Amino acid sequence: MELVPLGPGFGVEVRGVSILDVAIDADAYKAVRGAFEEHSLLLFREQPIADDIQVAFSRAFGPLELTKAASLGENSFYSRLTNLGPDGHVVPPTDRQVLIAQANALWHTDSSFKKTPALASVLTARVLPGADGDTEFTSTRLAWERLPSDLQARLTDAVATHSYANSRDQIHPDLANAAERKALPPVRWRMNWLNPTNKRRALYIASHAYAIDGMDDRNARQLLAELMDETTKREYVHVHKWRQGDVVMWDNRAMLHRGRPWDYAKERSMVRTTISATVADGLDQVKPTVH
Repeated sequence: MELVPLGPGFGVEVRGVSILDVAIDADAYKAVRGAFEEHSLLLFREQPIADDIQVAFSRAFGPLELTKAASLGENSFYSRLTNLGPDGHVVPPTDRQVLIAQANALWHTDSSFKKTPALASVLTARVLPGADGDTEFTSTRLAWERLPSDLQARLTDAVATHSYANSRDQIHPDLANAAERKALPPVRWRMNWLNPTNKRRALYIASHAYAIDGMDDRNARQLLAELMDETTKREYVHVHKWRQGDVVMWDNRAMLHRGRPWDYAKERSMVRTTISATVADGLDQVKPTVH
C-alpha cells in the first residue's frame, strides 16, 4: 500500500489497495484503518463502485447509520445526494433537493445532530456535472493544536448544542420539515474529541452547533464563529476535485467538510454511507458529563 499526501497536514490517496480488498481482507482493513486514524481523509481512485461494495467497505469500519427521516434513501444505509427528481429529470433550482445541496455547502461534520454521532463517512461519485461541485475538507485536529493553551483548557470540558434545524434554517426556514424536527431534537456534545488510538484531540464543532453551556446566546455564537473561521482559513483547506470512480472517506471526529456549488441545471449524483461512532472510537470522550 502506498500513501500519497493530499492536504495541508492531513489526507492521503491510498494506492495499491481497493475498497473491495478492505471489505474482504483483514490485513488490508488493518492497514487502511491505520491510515484513517493517522490522516483522517482517504481517497481511493478508479474504484469498482456499486451500492453493495460501498456498504461492504463501510461496514468493515463499524455499524452503519440508517439514513434519516425525509431523505432520499430514508431508513436505508444509503444517502442519495442528487438533483434528479422522481421522474428522472433535473429538478428546478428552487426544489428542496437543491436547497439541501446549498445547506451542505455550510462547513459541517456529519451526524453531530444525532443521538449517535458519526465515526466516518464514505462518499462515492456516480454522476458528475463537469468541473464544478468540489468537496472541501479541513482538519479540526490540526485546528485544535493551533489554539492557544488557555483556550484549549477552556474548551476541554465545554459542551455545545447541535441541531439539524439550526443549519437548515440558515438556508430556508422550511428546509427542515416537521418530521425532521421531531426526529432530530437538539443534542449536546463536548467541543473536542479525543482519539483513543493516537491520543490526539480534535475540535468538535459544525454549522449544526449554536449554543454552549454556561454562555449567553450571543457570546456562544460569536465563539463558535471564531473557531469556525480559524479552522477553515484557506491555507488549511484541501479541495477535492471529483473524478468518476472516486471514493472518499473521512473521519467525522476530526474533520469539517462542505460541498461546493455547481450548475444546478446539470445532473450530479453521489451516494454516502455513514459509519456510527462507538465507545471504541472514543464516543464516551465526546459525551458531556451528566451531573
